[in-house]
Amino acid sequence: MKKRIVSGNRPTGKLHIGHYHGALKNWIELQDKYDCFFFVADWHALTTKYDETENLRSDIKEMVIDWMAMGLDPSKCTLYRQSDLPEVAELSLYFSMITPISWLERCPTYKEMLKEIDSKDISTHGFLGYPILQTADIVLYHGEFVPVGEDQLPHLELGREIVRRFNYFYGQYFSEPQAVLSQAKRVLGTDGRKMSKSYGNSIDLSDSPEKILKKIQMMITDPARIKRTDPGHPDVCLVYGLHKIYTVDRINEITKKCKAGEIGCVECKKLLAERVNESLTDFRVRRAEIEKNPEKVWEILKSGAEKVRPIAQKTLSEVRKRVRID
Repeated sequence: MKKRIVSGNRPTGKLHIGHYHGALKNWIELQDKYDCFFFVADWHALTTKYDETENLRSDIKEMVIDWMAMGLDPSKCTLYRQSDLPEVAELSLYFSMITPISWLERCPTYKEMLKEIDSKDISTHGFLGYPILQTADIVLYHGEFVPVGEDQLPHLELGREIVRRFNYFYGQYFSEPQAVLSQAKRVLGTDGRKMSKSYGNSIDLSDSPEKILKKIQMMITDPARIKRTDPGHPDVCLVYGLHKIYTVDRINEITKKCKAGEIGCVECKKLLAERVNESLTDFRVRRAEIEKNPEKVWEILKSGAEKVRPIAQKTLSEVRKRVRID
């Protein structure tokens, strides 16, 4: 039997190329090798957007359309919505009873986002307890592996600590989920910051060819390069960073010509836009087809929830016995 992978994404609407290279591309490859459960983390979305729920349903639909148009196949993996499984919340509650606050406060993501998000109060119980809910998401279905980047390993280790503590109090039951390290490439936005729609610096998968070209034309290149013939410094150029992803077959040529002042930034950006658009040709066709019947998204998510529900119910039944709540 295939080993089980569990992973999810918060619904943010239409995805950008950072989402694809950061997680989705890896998911698509994993679905042929593992028993994959991929979920829409709509409860997680409320940890920072509790006051912005008017577009939540639309964001879920658009994200799942992008998932499938890029290659996630419901016949190969299971897609479902987190909130359709109340067992997740119940297991999270039990975990919250045994998780020390100090464990949550030392979480790197918690510290970073408290500094990053200053436009609203996220000093909430839900935000602090994000890793507890995340742990429940994984072990409720006895997920054996979780695809993560190296920067996310501390987060997964916190989940493993919660599992160990539960097993210590109530007997060995849950296995500690292991990391499947992804080779995800860090994709910066058009302004040099982390790519994010909230920053307005993203290149969306569903952008038109013209829009992608326009966004790339606005990207910052080598600030020391004034004339086309000036020698360039590729490593400080945002466009070059994307060339290393989309133009791998010509990267040595681009590097050489840039350093020698033989290729201008306008030409370099045009080439990148062509490559990005070429990579999205099949995606655009599939997305247009899925959009003809958007209700299919909800049918797929409902079917996925029905598939995983017996697993969740069996797990909760055993947990209740061990905690003596049955």
